[in-house]
Amino acid sequence: MENKLAGKFTFASLLSFAIPNVIMMITLSMYIIVDGMFVSRLAGTTALSAVNMIYPAICFEMAIGIMIATGGSAIAARKLGEGKQREAQKILSFLIVVELVIGIVFAVAGNLFLEEIVLLLGASERQLPMSLAYGRIIFAFAPAFFLQTAFQTFLVTAGKPALGLMVTVSAGIVNIVLDFIFMAPLDMGVSGAALATGLGYCVPAVVGSVFFLKKKENPLHLVRPAVDWKVLRQSCANGSSEMVVNLANAATTFLFNYILLDFYGEDGVASITILLYFQYLFTALYFGYSNGIAPIISFKYGSGDQEQLKKIFKCSILFLIISSVLANILIQLTVTHALTIFTPADSRVYDIALNGFWLYSPAFLIMGLGIFASSMFTAFSDGKISAVISFSRTFIFIVGAILILPYLLGGAGIWIAVPLAEILGFFVAIIFLISRKDRYAYA
Repeated sequence: MENKLAGKFTFASLLSFAIPNVIMMITLSMYIIVDGMFVSRLAGTTALSAVNMIYPAICFEMAIGIMIATGGSAIAARKLGEGKQREAQKILSFLIVVELVIGIVFAVAGNLFLEEIVLLLGASERQLPMSLAYGRIIFAFAPAFFLQTAFQTFLVTAGKPALGLMVTVSAGIVNIVLDFIFMAPLDMGVSGAALATGLGYCVPAVVGSVFFLKKKENPLHLVRPAVDWKVLRQSCANGSSEMVVNLANAATTFLFNYILLDFYGEDGVASITILLYFQYLFTALYFGYSNGIAPIISFKYGSGDQEQLKKIFKCSILFLIISSVLANILIQLTVTHALTIFTPADSRVYDIALNGFWLYSPAFLIMGLGIFASSMFTAFSDGKISAVISFSRTFIFIVGAILILPYLLGGAGIWIAVPLAEILGFFVAIIFLISRKDRYAYA
């Protein structure tokens, strides 16, 4: 069976390949956003802040799962480009087992030490019971979450982005419908939101299992797994930039929660939660595109097709410019109405969030290049450079800015921290893109 990655890509065909993954990533972000909308409106903004207190722990889950999935899928795609299908199948099979085992460990350990985790993350006395209720269920579904993450990534590598999109949209619909049922008629509060999200995870986990077990005619399918620690090490190293992104999200959310509790109380935590929802949509757009075309880059690099690599790079820069400008115009025009989805316009949470948005939103315009550059180097299996780009724009710049600026500029410093960090990260990405263009022949 011919691999779709072997074809010649134009701007239009590249977009048609990537768009399903973009929609898939946006749908994934909607898991969190829809939960937040229902929680905020049906359980209150204090409950919304309580859910956000557990989010750093969820980011840690994401960091491990995405690291293995993206790092391993890049290796598998390169093997397919080299004509080594059996090796690619073995990589897929082993890493799926690894993801499942890690998910079980998270489920057990997360529930055993949940109260200690929530207290460590700084939950207030009012937030603690709701954070525990939400976290207990979310951790129980960790195995499904890890399988979901792996299968959604490998479906793109298998040349089936449309199937990945269909599965993710189905999971999103399940999540939304169950959110309403569990939180409105059944009045389950944050526990209902967590249960709806967990059951949403199960849809891609089940469908992915069936697809990779049944579709033997596909170049990438499950075979009898064999332990390969070298592949696991390479996957972790290659996907380390994606891990850094999610660990940085955990650190950023934790620091925002801590500082905003100090400045504004629980209303401040609810406000940053709402602004982070806007950020999830933008990062979903950029990650969706970057991860969507990553298997193509890996395949073309493995097959030595320099002409296509240059074409893909130019098309990607054009996409990032157009999409970031249009998306920012849209969000600027709709923000006042969008905020009311979560909180009434006459509330203190609304005022804090709206005032913070105007200082925070420039970050949305420039974060795309750093995300794309990091993903591209991952696709080249250059995990070191990919990790440096991610680490600098997230851990070093964002964490540093959040720790310093609020105490120099007061409340305004909280919101300026992320745009400043993204500007610095932009320059780091430019430096590496220029310095490595001859080695990888993408420009």
